Amino acid sequence: MKIAMIGTGYVGLVSGVCFSDFGHEVVCVDKDPGKIERLRAGEVPIFEPGLDDLMAKNVAAGRLSFTLDLADAVADAEAVFIAVGTPTRRGDGHADLSYVMAAAAEIGRALTGYAVIVTKSTVPVGTNRKVAEAVRAANPSAAFDVASNPEFLREGAAIDDFMRPDRVVVGVEAKRARKVMGDIYRPLFLRDFPIVYTGLESAEMIKYAANAFLAAKITFINEIAALCERVGADVKDVAKGMGMDGRIGNKFLHAGPGYGGSCFPKDTKALARIGQEHAVPMQITETVIKVNEEIKRRMIGKIEDLCDGVLNGKTIAILGVTFKPNTDDMRDAPSLTIVPALVGAGARVKVVDPQGRHEGEALLPGVKWVENPYQAAQGAHLVVVLTEWNEFRALDLGKIVKKMEVPRMADLRNVYSEEEAKEAGFETYVGIGR
Repeated sequence: MKIAMIGTGYVGLVSGVCFSDFGHEVVCVDKDPGKIERLRAGEVPIFEPGLDDLMAKNVAAGRLSFTLDLADAVADAEAVFIAVGTPTRRGDGHADLSYVMAAAAEIGRALTGYAVIVTKSTVPVGTNRKVAEAVRAANPSAAFDVASNPEFLREGAAIDDFMRPDRVVVGVEAKRARKVMGDIYRPLFLRDFPIVYTGLESAEMIKYAANAFLAAKITFINEIAALCERVGADVKDVAKGMGMDGRIGNKFLHAGPGYGGSCFPKDTKALARIGQEHAVPMQITETVIKVNEEIKRRMIGKIEDLCDGVLNGKTIAILGVTFKPNTDDMRDAPSLTIVPALVGAGARVKVVDPQGRHEGEALLPGVKWVENPYQAAQGAHLVVVLTEWNEFRALDLGKIVKKMEVPRMADLRNVYSEEEAKEAGFETYVGIGR
């Protein structure tokens, strides 16, 4: 089957590469000449483990290609996926659909035969019907159906998520479109991964509801962590006890400095806005958004306390600035709230991150980037574990202590224990929820 993938951002590129590995012929389209040039040269513009090898394999097999020419890619495609950005719109918190609608109109003008136009981007309820209207307006004689196929890819584990999904959600109404979507995902169906068929609106809602629920789960355990600190409980024990309950589960119960990334902040805001527009306030989601921001600011106070209430003139080593490990994504990362506050208060901040420097240099002015945690610790009054990269999980803590001016640690991911830190020579260790 020939597939056109419009957009080579995170979702579009991962999806296009994985579809080609299913055996489909995939043409990925982007308007950025520089990005297409890099992709044709075999360079992956994002960091995602395993993506470079999988892309090279399918390019070599002739199943995957990249182009600037949308019309050529769409002309004889049986399915056209829209995987463009839907950033939060300034001023109202709604998802910005301008890229989606522009793509829909351009696809409409390019259609030469029947195709299923599939929205892969995360979009508010009702968007797929608007996509159909935009296509029809651009080409009244076009033969097409629309489908909603939201993505559920975790950055850092996206290929495994695509190849071994918990479920594939397909919102579709026409039988012909359902057959096309079934053929696309046939390799997964044959391996007994569930394909969930719904209406358009239900598929759109599933994506927002799932992400909002996970964001709420993270925020809940972070609030519990704050209470644990006051009452003398250990949030790791609490989370373990909670997670053994089959109705709750143990995923997303790891206390930390708040959620970030490309999905949860954007999708919770969009869901809250959808609720407001339909006079059904999403009060839990609205509270999650508010509390998550408060949690990030609470981390600043924790760091300030460890510096005896004075940040000015202190040297602070920050280990990790991406919103999670195994990605270079900085979008809405807790570091973007925490680090500027430290710099603004007069601290000298040294930063190390395995993949975050490329984006971080522009987003975190006023910091000094170093190559490894031991350089970051040199002369520091405090070391802060902010992102739990594997490289930070087995540090020589004794070596870190010897390099520090004042051996103190704020472990905002609970990577270590107080016993480990004290044995290594740290005079003060503070985790989350302990």
